[in-house]
Amino acid sequence: MLENVVVAVTGAAQGIGRSIALKVASLGADVCLADINLDGAEAVADEIRDLGRNAMAVRVDVTDPTSTEDLMRSVTQNFGRLDVAVCNAGIVQVKPFFDITAEDWNRTMTVNGLGTFLTLQSAARVMREQTPLSPGRPSGKIINMASIAGRYGAGAMAPMTPHYRASKAAVISLTQTASFGLAPKITVNAVCPGIVDTDMWTQIDREWSEAEDLLPGEAWRSRTAAIPMGRPQTPTDVAEVVGFLCSSSSDYMTGQSINVDGGLFMS
Repeated sequence: MLENVVVAVTGAAQGIGRSIALKVASLGADVCLADINLDGAEAVADEIRDLGRNAMAVRVDVTDPTSTEDLMRSVTQNFGRLDVAVCNAGIVQVKPFFDITAEDWNRTMTVNGLGTFLTLQSAARVMREQTPLSPGRPSGKIINMASIAGRYGAGAMAPMTPHYRASKAAVISLTQTASFGLAPKITVNAVCPGIVDTDMWTQIDREWSEAEDLLPGEAWRSRTAAIPMGRPQTPTDVAEVVGFLCSSSSDYMTGQSINVDGGLFMS
């Protein structure tokens, strides 16, 4: 359980971020919902308040260091501390390899790579100065949202998502280096989802179908048919693992990137 734990989640207005926020709240945490879409974050904050937990919504641009620093300052001013930061904000784009522009590459790497770094860095600055919730525990935990796409470069989608894959590989690498640099006071782990039934995969299906002249939904059906567990992944599947990483049960884990993908990628 997460009583007395304060969790900040970026990209919390929808999809995986929303599910993570609701999950940790159901376990007893107070939650800061951070998103560039403030109205969406406010709506999720209302859902959490209905669960009887404290919640606040903050607009954040994770590519702006001033914005991420202001986010962490708002959390500590409102809740007194920051125990867990979930760096979940991210974007995707599916586009034929030779059509990807420098602007496409830079935008994806900036949001997914730099955005994760700035959020992690801002959170760590707060966490290193606070005392743990109890003796012997870390003073803070950081959880990054990577992807199995950052694990390997092969597959049908690979030529149309090199910038996305590179950005998620960067998140995995950042998780490892930050965990070493921030130990033992702060743990840093990552979660690597697979094919999750969210608006992001609706976008992927649409862009992939347009690029390869497929029928709507065909890309989604072909990819989910390969999942060993026999069904698409839900945001809740990801949120359950994040809930564990927020808890004291994971205190000795750091530097790990955990696949949660129904068996698509095994290691």
